[in-house]
Amino acid sequence: MPPKRGPSLFDTQRAQLLQSQAPLAARMRPRTLDEYIGQAHIVGEGRLLRRAIASDQLFSIILWGPPGSGKTTLARIIAASTNAHFEPLSAVSAGVNDLRRVIQEAQDRLGMFQQRTVLFIDEIHRFNKAQQDAVLPYVEDGTVILIGATTENPSFEVNSALLSRARVFTLEALSDDEIAQLVDRAITDQERGLGALNVMLAADAKGYLVNMANGDARTALNALEAATRSKAPTLGDKRLITLDDIRDALQGRATRYDKHGELHYDAISALHKSVRDSDPDGALYWLGRMLDGGEDPLYIARRVVRMAVEDIGLADPAALPQTIAAQQAVHFLGQPEGDLALAQAVVYLCQAPKSNAVYRAYSAALQDVAATRNDPVPLHLRNAPTRLMKGLGYGKGYEYAHDLPAGRSDQAHLPPNLAGRIYYEPTDHGFEHTVRERLAWREHREDADASAPE
Repeated sequence: MPPKRGPSLFDTQRAQLLQSQAPLAARMRPRTLDEYIGQAHIVGEGRLLRRAIASDQLFSIILWGPPGSGKTTLARIIAASTNAHFEPLSAVSAGVNDLRRVIQEAQDRLGMFQQRTVLFIDEIHRFNKAQQDAVLPYVEDGTVILIGATTENPSFEVNSALLSRARVFTLEALSDDEIAQLVDRAITDQERGLGALNVMLAADAKGYLVNMANGDARTALNALEAATRSKAPTLGDKRLITLDDIRDALQGRATRYDKHGELHYDAISALHKSVRDSDPDGALYWLGRMLDGGEDPLYIARRVVRMAVEDIGLADPAALPQTIAAQQAVHFLGQPEGDLALAQAVVYLCQAPKSNAVYRAYSAALQDVAATRNDPVPLHLRNAPTRLMKGLGYGKGYEYAHDLPAGRSDQAHLPPNLAGRIYYEPTDHGFEHTVRERLAWREHREDADASAPE
């Protein structure tokens, strides 16, 4: 298959028309590294990627960062700054046949013109395993230089084989100052921006726009354009954009949350750790972030129940019923009413005394289950429903606790190879202080076990 023909006159005209009618964020896309704002830790002077671009010594990379942080822009700058042919694909619409076509053209281009091909796959996390595997051999042999862009953690979304052949660069959300620079540039740019419209952006409107963009350049620029295009000149030929104009254009904050992505796990971790550290303010904030981002409230409820048994346990026996009640309230009421029940539950867990004694005890018991010989249940603990079983000693010597003065028996309950094991060590926190006193009899059992003949 020969390389693709060059653009025709109609292709050029169509591209020019699309560029003129494209959203502001697309028109203002930086064309060089000198125009590029942000990500100095990746493309700043002297950094690895900048040196590779300058020397035209590219290698396969994965650009991982939140929406609007400049992943696609950086990929296009890399292509424009090198002698490689740029071939973009979107994982949303491309399939294996598209990949095969691009690979064949890349092979022809390399053989006929000794020109490398940069294969840019936007949203590469949307490619399934088969699609990612189809790219792998050609990344490995150098037929294409892969640039993948993703908002999802590559550790989870990109095949390990492909990941090992690419360098991952993590992009950060733009700072408020960087968003402000982009807004100022768009307002004054006569060629690609809004300079010809004589925009005047009120200070409070700019502050609100920058804050609500949440580090997303695309959100900021497109909201600015929407507010501008819908506003007629009011001061001669000037367009004064007010706070209300920006509020109307934005319709709320650009939410950085994906209930199927990494932030889903990061946020629940932050909520759990806030509860463990007894900080109701942190817990309420992360709860709000998750619910505002569209997280399933029943997922949060399940995790809150887990917090009650893992980090509080018997230090406050009411913690578990409190969280179960919250789960039932969420199920019964739905949203937003049920959200308040979750808020009450996490605040309760924060103020409760903490203990992971039961969690540690169960983990230790499971470790013995896995690591020691699984001896039979001691005979005196077995039921003896038949004459044969009684004759074999099942249940012989068993002490019925309710018949004993203390209401308990010191008889062994573990297999002989685990005699004397103590898994549960209650703390002195909350109700577990009482539990510790009630279990003090185990110290005498330990002494008895230690003095018993082998």
